[in-house]
Amino acid sequence: MAQKDNKKGLNNNNFFNQNPLLVFAIFSIVIIIVFKNFMTPNDGMISSQVGSSQNAVTKNINYSKFKELVKDGKLSYVAIGQTIIRAYVQNGAVKDIYMVKKVAGDNNLVSQLEAKKIPYGGYNETNIFSEILFSWVLPIFIFFGIWMLLANKMQKNMGGGILGMGSSKKLVNSEKPNVKFDDVAGVLEAKEEVKEIVDFLKHPDRYLNLGAKIPKGVLLVGPPGTGKTLLAKAVAGEADVPFFSVSGSSFIEMFVGVGASRVRDLFENAKKEAPAIVFIDEIDAIGKSRAANGQMGGNDEREQTLNQLLAEMDGFNSDKSPVIVLAATNRPEVLDAALLRPGRFDRQVLVDKPDFQGRIDILKVHITDIKLAKDIDLKEVARLTAGLAGADLANIINEAALLAGRKSKDYVEQKDMVEAVERAIAGLEKKSRRINPKEKKIVAYHESGHALVAETTKGAKSVSKVSIIPRGLAALGYTLNTPEENKFLMQKHELIAEVDVLLGGRGAEEVFLGEISTGAGNDLERATDIVKSMVGIYGMSEVAGLMVLEKQRNTFLMGGSTKDYSEKMAENLDEYIKSMLNERYVVVKERLETYRECIERIVVVLREYESINGDKLRKIISSFEEEFDMPSLMHIKEKDDEKSKEEDS
Repeated sequence: MAQKDNKKGLNNNNFFNQNPLLVFAIFSIVIIIVFKNFMTPNDGMISSQVGSSQNAVTKNINYSKFKELVKDGKLSYVAIGQTIIRAYVQNGAVKDIYMVKKVAGDNNLVSQLEAKKIPYGGYNETNIFSEILFSWVLPIFIFFGIWMLLANKMQKNMGGGILGMGSSKKLVNSEKPNVKFDDVAGVLEAKEEVKEIVDFLKHPDRYLNLGAKIPKGVLLVGPPGTGKTLLAKAVAGEADVPFFSVSGSSFIEMFVGVGASRVRDLFENAKKEAPAIVFIDEIDAIGKSRAANGQMGGNDEREQTLNQLLAEMDGFNSDKSPVIVLAATNRPEVLDAALLRPGRFDRQVLVDKPDFQGRIDILKVHITDIKLAKDIDLKEVARLTAGLAGADLANIINEAALLAGRKSKDYVEQKDMVEAVERAIAGLEKKSRRINPKEKKIVAYHESGHALVAETTKGAKSVSKVSIIPRGLAALGYTLNTPEENKFLMQKHELIAEVDVLLGGRGAEEVFLGEISTGAGNDLERATDIVKSMVGIYGMSEVAGLMVLEKQRNTFLMGGSTKDYSEKMAENLDEYIKSMLNERYVVVKERLETYRECIERIVVVLREYESINGDKLRKIISSFEEEFDMPSLMHIKEKDDEKSKEEDS
């Protein structure tokens, strides 16, 4: 183990491996210096004139000194070049060589040498070989070397292939995860579904002896943030096999055929490491229906990539070399039918949002490294976070820790948790946003109307908090309604109750202020959508009966919902929606008139403290009903909620 680590360290510190371009540049400079200094002119002819040059001593002299030596006749030979003159003097066994820089304009040198009978000749300062080398060969060699190094570096960074466009080496994350099933909470049914894959990878003989075949592909389906990727890693971690993960979008390039090549590389690598798991996240990026391509102008690269994926899943035998393909998507309806047929992704596992107990389990997983105060109530946090996914819960825990850290606390307290939930649902609190007293009064009545209608209407969600502190981008106040549990079905009276709650804000403005504002715009839009769905999708009206007027079609395939009814039906539909909204609005205003004094009390508290929690709100309503000896609508609602819980249990 130590030798392996030392070798790794050596490779990491290898200067030549880490700086190939710099090394090549240094090598080129050294070559130039060597040739510049040692590729001297051919002195063969000079040597024949002046004898051996083994003991020669070279000296630099100026031109005037050289002229004196010529005048005195002391030179044995002179080699004249274009810019340099070499003068040789034989002094016994030692030959002195004088290097002289030639002076332009001296045209009498040859005649002076002849007058003194000094032999002379020409001198080539650069020979043909060195001229060709430095002028042509070496620059081309340097340019080609730099191009090769840059191309090689690009291939390594992008994963190989032609300029890195063919291979999936750098796009695939290969690892052996340490994640176990204990680290994945809130998806109990999904874990049970994938446990047999773990068992097959660990003990394939159990199934092969019976003639059974394990599914080649398992599709994990669920909303974003529910833990699909984490569950896939847990399968690999439990089975202790290599985990090859890649995103579907990584296969798509502008060059046709690149994606298919990457699919081939991915499966080849997985087969070499079998048993292994291949995980393709967001598979809808490459697995969209090919029928849609024909209608809307196809993408040849995406289609070829999908075809290659289908061929690869058909081409390997999972019994001999077990390679299980896991994929994740939150849009299973857009996937090609060939991808979902038996023999490919023949099993779909739903990874849904957690229920109440699941949220508690997820919170317990994420608080392991958090310092918590003794007053932490995870059940209360789980109750406030109905409908949120695992990623949202993890973010809430982290946000609570950040809030506590900003306040220099030693522990995360319950109020930090509640504040983190409110930030996740309603947005960041903006106390710095200045609201004038008139607008603050309008917001207080508006939110009080929402809260009171919610607490006195059968089937409505209970109120956790009412606030007139601005949050998020546009909300000047908010009423936080949190159900006790996730609801997968809603009855007609519950949908009507939701419409009433949405209309409560506008109704309060009209009843108590005598004028309406723009604050109810989003409320009216949501209320209209609910009534439209009741009529056009759920068959909860007489105007359309059991007819489905708005088909929920895939936006990728068909471009949105279509209108499959007559103009007369459209008129009737519009009239019904309008009349129903007006009818519910009248009911809401009557309720607000009945609880006029109660609304005033809520507004006073809101304007003073800026927020009221659910328990305080219910106490105000309850005391008002007792004081005026009114039949308690709030108690009727509470009894109905308790009855529903008993029926569920």
